[in-house]
Amino acid sequence: MEKNNAAVAAANAASIVSAAITLFLASTLIPGVEGTLGVNYGTVADNLPPPSQVAHFLLESTIINRVRLFDANPEIIQAFAHTGIALTITIPNDQIPLLTNRSFARQWVETNITPNVPAVNIVRVLVGNEVISTANKLLIATLVPAMQTLHTALVDESLDRRIEVSTPNSLGILSSSAPPSSGKFRQGYDTHVIKPLLSFLRATNSPFMINPYPFFGCSENTLDYALFRPNPGVFDETTQQTYTNMLYAQLDAVFSAMKLLDFPDVDIVIAETGWPSEGDPGQVGVDAESAAEFNSKLIQNVMSGLGTPLMPNRTFETYIFALFNEDLKPGPTSERNFGLFEPDMTPVYDVGIMRQRVVASAPDNYRTPFFLMIMGVSSDLPSNPTPVGAPPVGPSPAAKGKQWCVPQSGAEAAALQRNIDYVCGLGWEYCRAIQEGGDCFFPNTVRAHAAYAMNAYYQAMGRNKFDCDFEQTGAITNIDPSYGGCKY
Repeated sequence: MEKNNAAVAAANAASIVSAAITLFLASTLIPGVEGTLGVNYGTVADNLPPPSQVAHFLLESTIINRVRLFDANPEIIQAFAHTGIALTITIPNDQIPLLTNRSFARQWVETNITPNVPAVNIVRVLVGNEVISTANKLLIATLVPAMQTLHTALVDESLDRRIEVSTPNSLGILSSSAPPSSGKFRQGYDTHVIKPLLSFLRATNSPFMINPYPFFGCSENTLDYALFRPNPGVFDETTQQTYTNMLYAQLDAVFSAMKLLDFPDVDIVIAETGWPSEGDPGQVGVDAESAAEFNSKLIQNVMSGLGTPLMPNRTFETYIFALFNEDLKPGPTSERNFGLFEPDMTPVYDVGIMRQRVVASAPDNYRTPFFLMIMGVSSDLPSNPTPVGAPPVGPSPAAKGKQWCVPQSGAEAAALQRNIDYVCGLGWEYCRAIQEGGDCFFPNTVRAHAAYAMNAYYQAMGRNKFDCDFEQTGAITNIDPSYGGCKY
């Protein structure tokens, strides 16, 4: 497939710019709205880069702040240590019956979770994948008990408030989805499996996870509807709502089914969705242009804060499938070409998630020198400050005018994460603004969060030079680091 295709750039420039700006504004200008973008990191390939290189690439070069794994590979998990990236781990379907045993569940947590936190930001464990759609009676019968036992094991390790437990579902769990208001779960599964599942999710404040794929639900006649293009829309007579894209119709069908069981308050997370960039001959809409169009408009829509017709004024935590093209996946050609990146980490197409691209699209009031620095772009902030040695006996002379403490441009992410851990461990007030929903949460990177935490400490301690040392990873600047709604 061709790279940097001019037609792709021309067709999608507006939506990419809009998506990039939306990602900036979603958590700062829309009260109560938090948008997070993730990616599914599959490994069914023989040509992928080392996990440590992948983690560093995502942290330093993209705006992706969440990653979902399809297993509990220790090398991959440990590669995300001190990155701050929120990690979701999956327990394979074949282990579900074993998880109902409390000893097995406890051992699984002690082996895969406990040694890795808090260095690795593990936020969720998924029990299986699309279990209900397998029609495997043993797996389906043991799914919710396994989730309950796993949660108990997390409680025993005092990790239940840090780590959620859920399970992803395909749209095959619905017996009706059109129009969206008619959404219903399959009879038999609705009361015996899905209702207990939703009860568990509500009790543990965990989300209902769904894998909606407009790609698999569209035809030549509904391609525009699936790709967020202008189209006549689909009218739902019951709700008097018009749907202009298939994804929102799919999400609202799931919401209607949940509401029918009296669980409209459980959050919905998009665990998987995507579009292939290459397919078999004769497949309609399977090319790099269509994949770029779907994923860029996906980001724009789920992060906009506008929500769906039945779920207005909200964003959706979303995981794009997939991070890489995976050359060993079986099935049609499209199955091996859902990736955003080639194995050498060059983009298959542009959806506006590379940091340089986002900065170019940011509103003017965001492009301060400090903001450029934390987004990985050169700025006027000091890159080689005067080395700071051992603390003097007394405080340094008071600075002339206000000064701030920020990370040196060459500071390693692991060192900056240690700075965050140290400062935040001293008191919640230092780090409230960089928690999800805080004024300085976005951009959600180690460098950005470290800058806020290091400066908070520096200001609170009296602005002495040695208070910005942080093992020689800090730099004192006269340039105000504030940007957008984030004030230092």
